[in-house]
Amino acid sequence: MSRPKEPRRPAPPPGLLIVDKSAGMTSHDVVARARRIMGTRKVGHAGTLDPMATGVLVLGIERATKLLGHLALDRKTYLATLSLGRSTTTDDAEGEPLADAAPETLAAVTDEQIAEGVAQLTGDIQQVPSAVSAVKIDGKRAYARVRAGEDVVLPPRPVTVHRFDVLGLRREDDRIELDAVVECSSGTYVRALARDLGAGLGVGGHLKALRRTTVGPFTLARARTLDQLEEKPELSLDLDAAVAAAFPRRDLDAATAKAVQYGRRIPAAGIDGTYGLFAPDGHVLALASDAEGVTRSVVVLLPA
Repeated sequence: MSRPKEPRRPAPPPGLLIVDKSAGMTSHDVVARARRIMGTRKVGHAGTLDPMATGVLVLGIERATKLLGHLALDRKTYLATLSLGRSTTTDDAEGEPLADAAPETLAAVTDEQIAEGVAQLTGDIQQVPSAVSAVKIDGKRAYARVRAGEDVVLPPRPVTVHRFDVLGLRREDDRIELDAVVECSSGTYVRALARDLGAGLGVGGHLKALRRTTVGPFTLARARTLDQLEEKPELSLDLDAAVAAAFPRRDLDAATAKAVQYGRRIPAAGIDGTYGLFAPDGHVLALASDAEGVTRSVVVLLPA
C-alpha cells in the first residue's frame, strides 16, 4: 500500500533575508540552508562573504531574487582585526605562513608609523586583490587557478576606503594586533589592506578576523542567524519593504499603475538611477528608470 503524499508546502512570500553569517560557512552554504528553511529553491545572495568572515549577507527569496543584481550595495562596513608581523599565502589567518618578522623589527614599528600606513590606505587607492580572491581571470576564479597550481598575479584596481579607523592596538612579542573599522566600496578586500599595511611597515601582515556590519542600507540590527531563522522562518523585509528600503520610491495613481501593469510606458519622473514603482495600495509593481522622457520598467515584480 503506497503512502499518501504529504501536502506540498506553499511557496514563501517574496522578500529579503538579512542573515548574520557564522564563521566557517561559504555564502553557498548559507543559500543551501536558507532554501531548506524557507522551503524554496528560489534563493540567491547579493555578494559573497568569505568563509572566515561573519556578519551581514543579503539573500533574496522568490521574486525578490530579481532585485539582487540591482541593489545598491556598493558601500560596506567591517569590524576587522589585523595582525602585523606575519604574511600568509591567503592574506588571512587561514593561509600558510610565508614570513615572520623578527621581534626586534616588530618592536621598532612605532604607533606613528602605523597611523601613517593606515592613512596611506585610506581614500581612493589602487589595490591588488588577494591571489585567492573570487576575481575572475578569463572566466575562471583566481582562487581556482591557484588551487590548480597556477602562478596568479592580479592587476591593481581602483577602490575607495571611506574610513579606516584604528579602535585599539595590542603589542605582543611576535605580533601587533589592530582592531579597526573599515568602511569601503564594493570590491575592496580588507585582507589586502592588512597585507599592504604590513608590507609597507616591513613586517608583513594578515587579516585575523572580520565581521561585516553593513551592506548598503542593510545592517546587523535587522540580521538574524540561520539558527534563529530555523526557529522562526520569516522574512526580514517583504518585497514592498525591501524595494522601499533600497531604492527611491515613486507612488503612482490608479490609472498610471494600470498602464504599468499593461506594460505601457509612462512619463519620466526625473529620478536618477533605478527606482521603485508603487501602486496606490502600496505594493511594488516594478523597478524602473527614466530615459528619453519616459519611464521604462527594468524589472517587473508582479506575480507571474
